[in-house]
Amino acid sequence: MSVDDECKLRFLELKAKRNYRFIIFKIEEKIQRVIVEKLGQPGESYDDFASSLPDNECRYAVYDFDFTTNENCQKSKIFFVAWAPDTSRIRSKMVYASSKDRFKRELDGIQVELQATDPSEMSIDIVKARAL
Repeated sequence: MSVDDECKLRFLELKAKRNYRFIIFKIEEKIQRVIVEKLGQPGESYDDFASSLPDNECRYAVYDFDFTTNENCQKSKIFFVAWAPDTSRIRSKMVYASSKDRFKRELDGIQVELQATDPSEMSIDIVKARAL
């Protein structure tokens, strides 16, 4: 499985310049390559991000989560989400699962990882709890 250079480039822009709120990545199975599927603009919300994930297909995603700590400090953490809904094809789940660690190594700066099979496993409350 190869990783398209655009994936790394867009991730660096999210991390360093904060050009994007989130990035959704897709494995193009025919060419065995991870590509950028969607870029979320800085003003988009967590709900916009969650609704961008398909109901019955696997994806990888990164989300730049801004939050306030219990000490009232503004912080940001970059989440990696491995999205594998129960309704997706078994072969697709296997391809995404076996490629995940290699893909994550390409994205230097991920702080929290979430694995989700349905929207309840990546609710905003869970994201907040993992960020703190």
